[in-house]
Amino acid sequence: MADKGKKGDKSGGKQEGEQPLGEDKKGEDKKGEKKGEEPPPPKIKSVQPKDEVGTRKGCRRYRWELKDSNKEFWMVGHALIKILSVGCLVGALIVFTGTVVHPLVTLMIIMELSIFLFFIFIYTFAINKYMPFILWPVTDIINDLCATAFLVGTAIYAVLTRETMPVNYVVSVALIAVAAFFPIIDICLQRKHFRGKKVKRNVLVPPPKLAETEKAKGGPKPKEEKKGKAAKAGKK
Repeated sequence: MADKGKKGDKSGGKQEGEQPLGEDKKGEDKKGEKKGEEPPPPKIKSVQPKDEVGTRKGCRRYRWELKDSNKEFWMVGHALIKILSVGCLVGALIVFTGTVVHPLVTLMIIMELSIFLFFIFIYTFAINKYMPFILWPVTDIINDLCATAFLVGTAIYAVLTRETMPVNYVVSVALIAVAAFFPIIDICLQRKHFRGKKVKRNVLVPPPKLAETEKAKGGPKPKEEKKGKAAKAGKK
């Protein structure tokens, strides 16, 4: 009988006051959580304005600039007009392949084609947003004026240099003339950037309050000068 009691104590019996290991660990974990510091609050992103860059930096800023630039470029209609101009010029070059053309005509077409592609690349990848020292609406208007003048001149020169014009030659000249018309529409769209903006005059002239403060810092007031002269005369 005694042996059975001993065996029971060794194998399955639990002494009074003992707790299972799992419960001890749970109790210790709960105590550790209570004693430990509170978990740090989650980082909240700063609210950024929708119409401005705000405090965005790095990739976040570039993503915002990319969306803003493409939204303005594609939604307003600048991209469509430039793509149509590029399509007309490419079509003119393709049609010109079957006929003899003056090299100056092809040179002018390739030059205007490269300029249109340059502006599409600049606006699509938001490179203009990182070069604020260039007035891009003004440069675009100047480019449109020059493109219209050069393309009209190219079409006239292409007609004058040929005595006989086949059908494909006439079609290519017509495409050049149409490509010269699209920049005029782009100029009308560019006027949107200048609405409600007035030329600032007398920018370098300080406001009246600043002028008064500068005069006050520069020298004493006339009343103080008179008082100083009167005091010196009394001493003498």
